[in-house]
This record gives sequence, C-alpha cells and structure tokens, in this order.
Amino acid sequence: MTLRKLLSPFHLQSAHYVFAGVLLIRVVVLARLTISPYLLPTHGDMHFYDDWGQRLLSGQLTDHQAFYGLPGYAYLLAALYKLAGYSPFVPALLQTLLDAGTAMLIYKVSIGIFPGTAKRHAQIAGLVAAAGWALFVPAQTYAAILMPTAWVVFIFWLIVWRIISRKNAPEVWEALTLGLLVGLTATAIATILFLIPFLIGAILLKPAISTHSQLRTRISALVLLFLGAAVGTSPCWVHNRLIAHDHVFLSAHGGINFWIGNNPSANGYPRFPPGLRAGQAAMLQDSIDAAESAAGHSLKRGEVSHYWSAKARDYIEGDPAAWLRLLALKLRTFWSAFQYDDLSIITILREQRVTFPGIYFGLVAAFALPAMILGWKTAPAGRWVTLAIALQMLALLPVFTTERYRLPVVPGLLVFAAFGLVMFFSNLAAGKFRPALSYIVLLTVSTVFISWPQRDPSLWALDAYNSGWQALESNNLALAEKKLDVAYAYVPDNSETVFALGNLRLAQQKTDDALAFYWAVLSIDPKHKGALNNLGVIALDSRDYANAETWFRRAAQIDPANAKTHFLLAKTFLGQGHREAAQTEIDAALRLKPDQPEFRTLSEQIKVGPP
Repeated sequence: MTLRKLLSPFHLQSAHYVFAGVLLIRVVVLARLTISPYLLPTHGDMHFYDDWGQRLLSGQLTDHQAFYGLPGYAYLLAALYKLAGYSPFVPALLQTLLDAGTAMLIYKVSIGIFPGTAKRHAQIAGLVAAAGWALFVPAQTYAAILMPTAWVVFIFWLIVWRIISRKNAPEVWEALTLGLLVGLTATAIATILFLIPFLIGAILLKPAISTHSQLRTRISALVLLFLGAAVGTSPCWVHNRLIAHDHVFLSAHGGINFWIGNNPSANGYPRFPPGLRAGQAAMLQDSIDAAESAAGHSLKRGEVSHYWSAKARDYIEGDPAAWLRLLALKLRTFWSAFQYDDLSIITILREQRVTFPGIYFGLVAAFALPAMILGWKTAPAGRWVTLAIALQMLALLPVFTTERYRLPVVPGLLVFAAFGLVMFFSNLAAGKFRPALSYIVLLTVSTVFISWPQRDPSLWALDAYNSGWQALESNNLALAEKKLDVAYAYVPDNSETVFALGNLRLAQQKTDDALAFYWAVLSIDPKHKGALNNLGVIALDSRDYANAETWFRRAAQIDPANAKTHFLLAKTFLGQGHREAAQTEIDAALRLKPDQPEFRTLSEQIKVGPP
C-alpha cells in the first residue's frame, strides 16, 4: 500500500504540510540547541523564568507581595517541570509545536485576506509567507529558548485568524472564550491586552448572526468579552489584592518599565538609566532598592510601581516637546531594520550554527509596508491584519522596543510581504505596469525608511557584550576576549563592559589587569556591587583580610539582601579569627538562602572551631 493511500483518510491539506515542514525545521534547531552550551539558561530573562519556575516547584508559591514580573510563564514552567521532570527541553518542544502552528495560521490568514477570485494567488502567497516564518531567524530562536514569546505569537494570530475567517461578529460565548484567552495570555505577556480593541471592533463592525436584537447581542458579547478577560487575568489580580493586599492589576513592574521608556535618556530601546543594572532580576531588585531608598522606608510593590510611574509622568509633563520627539523616535525604532535583542541570543545561536541562515525584520518590513498600503482597497479583509499590527505597535509606544516585543507583528508582515510580491509579479505577467510601478516606488520609500542607519555606539555594542559574557560563562576565553574587545571599542566608558573585561582577566589569571579593570569600574560607578565583591575576593584570596572586609562591607551596604556577600564576610572574619562576627554573617547568609550547601558547611566549620 502506498503512502498516499495510507494518508488519504486524513485528507491532508496544504496547511498540514506547512505545519509539518516548519515543525521539522524547529525540531532540528532544538536538537542542535540541546548539544550546545545554551540549553540551560544561566542569566538574563531566561534564567529569571527558569529560576522562578523552580522556586514554585519547590513550594515557594508566593512571597506575599504583589507580583513583580508577570507570573504566567513561570507557573507554566513549574507545571511542566512537575509533570515531566526538570528540563528546558519539554517546554521548548511544546514551543516548537506552537511555532509550527503559527506558520499554519500565517498560511490560513493569507488565504482569508485574498479576494475570492484569486485562490491560486492566495495559496502561493500563503506558502511564501509560511516559508518566510520558517526561515525567520528570531522566530527560530525564540521557539527554542525558555521565553513566552512563541506562546503569545501563536495565541495572538489564532485570535486574528478566528476573526478574519468568519464573516460575522463573534457570538456571545465565543466572545467569552476569546476574552478568557486574552486574559490568560496577559498573565505572561501583557501587551496582548491591546487585542481587546481588535475584538471590540469585530463585535461592533461585523454583522451579527443572532435572530434577536442585534444591539442586545453585541452588548452581551462585549460584556462577556470583558468578563472573560477579567477571569483570565484573575490569577494575578486576585493574588495581588487578597494575598499581597496591594492594588496591582497584573504586575508591579509596569512602573519601572514606563520609566525606562520615558526618561531624559530614553532612546526607544530598553536603555537602563543610572542606578539600574541590565537583566530582569537585577533590574527589578535595583528598582525596588532605589524606590525604597528615596522613600526612606520599605514599600509595597504597588508603591514602588507608583514611584517610577510618577517619575515618568513628571518627565512627560515637564518637557512635552521632548516626549513627542521621543514618541517619533520610538516609531522609528519599531520599524528599524536594526535588531535590538536585549538577550543577544539571536546572534549567539546563529554564530554557533544552532539556527539556520534566514531572514530578519528589516527585509520583511520593507516588503510588507507597500502591500499594506496598496492592499487596503484590493484586500479589505487585510485591514484586520493591519489593525492587529498597529495595536501591537501602540502597545510598545509607552515603553520600548526589543526584537522579541515586535515579533508578534512579523506573521502579519509576512502575509503582506508575500501578498505584495505575488501581486507584483501577477501584474507584470498581465501587463499591468502602473500598479507594478506604484509598488516599486513604495518599496523604495519603505526600504529607505526601514534601513535608516543606527549611529548610537552603545546599541551596536550590545550583541558583542552579551556574546562575550556568554562565552566567558562557558569558559570560551578566546571568544570572550574577541567579543568583549569589540564591545569595549564601542563603549569604553560602560561599567558593565569594563567589569566583564575584569572578570575575563581574572579567569585568565591576570590578577593585576583584573584589579585595574575593577578600579576603572568603580571610577564609573562607585556603587557597582560586582566590582566591590570581586575586589574583596581577590583580597581574600591574598589573605589581605583588612581590605577584603572593606570591600565586602561596602557591597553589603549597597545590597544587604545579597547572601553571598554575607558569606564572603563570614569567611573574611573567620580568616581574621573573629568567630562571633563570622557566625553573625553566616547566619545572615543562611536566613537569605537556607538551602545553600556551602553556607551550611562554613557555619559548621565556624561552630566547631580550630582543630
């Protein structure tokens, strides 16, 4: 029996082959990732979610404060770890399935927005758009790593496809389901809440199919849409109100994100103002410390958020002209071909040949914009896709743009890019040169707009710095030196780059050079906790206990909740023979991290005393 006969009962269609083909590519990428050093997250947002998920798995369900970071993905990871054991592979495998599902939705959306008389063109455009998604390098990357991006992209376009595929407005129970889906997804990525106006538009503008009063039907659908969204987001706001006793809707980190996106040094990307470290966990802790320091007492998470939001509003109200220029800059950064990946994982996995060579945002956007304009009349259903793209863009304007934040618009851009190319060649074949010329003119304008050069050296340094840091953590010192030297050439006065070079010199056992770099860090940022701690470690290893104590005490004053600093102080006091002081510090370390084996070992050593 032939394979065709075996498969014939399943009535496989083009969409199924699209799903299978993209899934194959994503599984190969995941397989390559599993044999690379990058499967297990060690820092950044991936580690933030992974660590949170493991804490939940160990029973630490809440700290009785409002969420400071969206919890949905962390709880999902904890559930998967509980069911399948701890491994990033299982969540990543699910994400490859979702990402293949996104490719299938791209194909179906392409079919849905073409005029009914152009079915063949629709199929070709759908296949081209889906192939573009298969080869889109950021999509390959974020489908394989521990980040919620693949989930939100799939759900985003599942909702858009559902609206496009139906001629009528959502019925009341469908509105409830879609609202619930948006709400649940918002517990992981809040920007999807901007799809609620999209659904409101569908309810109000599409014809209702109810035999009852259309007005009553539409009002009922709207009520159930908001009810579904409220129920979907309830894990956040119920926890924050009833357990944390704080007035926070989803997460209290919205205030600091608003400040990062709206301050005098903002540039449309997540440039951290002075006093805030990069990386989600470190940035969130710094934002709490700074707000509490300004207030002079401890704050609820909602109060921390209000502190940063107030600073952003003061900036906006104090210089509205500058803020309007910033908004224009944000629009430019959203559509720029420049890739700002705050994790730099896209570049790392491509350089390590984990992902396949492919296309990037700039190319897709350049071809999509002309088709969005020309298709407004010829493909009316495509207006829903344009609206979805515009809403995602609006969701980012209050904050900032990164590659993962704009990834949800890429499926729609691919649909338009493929649509424009197919129509261009069909017009040429039919001898319709005027619309073909219009397309070429618009393509030229969009290419110039999107490829406008980015001249800020700190932005160009980001990938080199993150790649160098990753190489340093994996002990690839040659690659680390190459990358960090590039970053240093771009931004020689950046404290984190100089600090990373100090760590590199320490790993190369060039202590004097490391000391020079750490001193340089402190000349830029006198409160740099990493440099203070490392200077203390070097002094401790040299048995220079007096200097070690000085450095560790300075670090502890800046971050008293750092368990490792208390541990190092305990070792310093033990080296000096001050056992009572050593016991006090190791007790502080154990209160902060009671399960740390090396802390318990040192505590026992202090209690036993000298042999």
